Amino acid sequence: MMRRSVTPFLRPLAAMMLSAAALTSCRQAAAPPAPAVEPVMSTPTLTRDNFGTMPNGDAVDLYTFKNGHVEVRITNFGATITAIRTPDRSGQLGDIVLGFDDFKGYLGNAPFFGVVVGRYGNRIAKGQFSLDGHKYTLAKNNGENHLHGGLAGFDKKVWTPRVLESGAGPSLQLTYVSKDGEEGYPGTLTATVIYTLTAKNELTIAYSATTDKKTVVNLTNHSYFNLAGSGDILSHEVQIDADRFTPVDRTLIPTGELRPVAGTPFDFTKATVVGARIDQKDEQIQFGNGYDHNWVLNHTSGTMGLAARVSDPSSGRVLEVSTTEPGVQFYTGNFLDGTVTGKGGRVYQKRTGLCLETQHFPDSPNHPAFPTTTLEPGQTYATMTTFAFRVR
Repeated sequence: MMRRSVTPFLRPLAAMMLSAAALTSCRQAAAPPAPAVEPVMSTPTLTRDNFGTMPNGDAVDLYTFKNGHVEVRITNFGATITAIRTPDRSGQLGDIVLGFDDFKGYLGNAPFFGVVVGRYGNRIAKGQFSLDGHKYTLAKNNGENHLHGGLAGFDKKVWTPRVLESGAGPSLQLTYVSKDGEEGYPGTLTATVIYTLTAKNELTIAYSATTDKKTVVNLTNHSYFNLAGSGDILSHEVQIDADRFTPVDRTLIPTGELRPVAGTPFDFTKATVVGARIDQKDEQIQFGNGYDHNWVLNHTSGTMGLAARVSDPSSGRVLEVSTTEPGVQFYTGNFLDGTVTGKGGRVYQKRTGLCLETQHFPDSPNHPAFPTTTLEPGQTYATMTTFAFRVR
């Protein structure tokens, strides 16, 4: 049974802003690094443009990071990553995340492309949980379950932007205040996300939150990656630093078991082609229509460690994901069905993108043995995730 821990929520955010050398050390300790082309060292810049207007007249901005090698675009609508342009092995830039060319696409019923989901990322069973004997009822927007914050979660809100300057370059701070009772959650929660692009081609996402009433919180970014920039992700190679995962029932709610990955299609302890076992006649694969599960990461929760490494043999692009979180949801775009048309008129079919959502476990409020997602007044929720972009 997993020890209940509140450490990640009590750690000051500043203590998590690790040096680039420390992050590199974490990745090397977990697994040998992929051969990589040395990045161009350039102090990042950040510019702002108008992205669109909300139906109520509120303006929405688009912020663009550049460091001479990588370009990242983020809007304060949903704290959404709209584009990440990285070079392939020949130096050609390509956009490696799914999304839309303009703001109107994000106003529609998009499948969480690039957004920050909250107040609770992932699923809560039957849209219910209890705190101190009081039952809270949330919106059911995924069959009988609550998913990614409900009908109008953090992904559909305009966040307040602020540019932070430092000697290493700018950061983008986005803040959203979720009122007591919003989507059924208790407490007024102030959530902050800080995006930073480094000169070493790493996009760091620092999350923090405080509350005035006992509540639950689980924030994550929901970018869909395709390192080839087109086609599906079945030929991508994935390695996940996890010896266990949390099996689910037919509605994708964890059973409470922490199951070893050894001998199952969920063993990504060594780099494995995504499509190698994705259609096996395995009950868990059938429940998820592919991979849509939480892996229990091997590193100590609250300390930065490698979560996953993805590589695309055709382009040479490599994505390394490090996090302080105890879990990562690996999702292979199984529910993309060709009904969404995105960038450049591209129709997003099944498995054209994959997600690596660093997180606490799904339905944790209803599983006392899982690492806690409870946040109390006077505490600070603080987690960090880094996407590092390499080429080999």
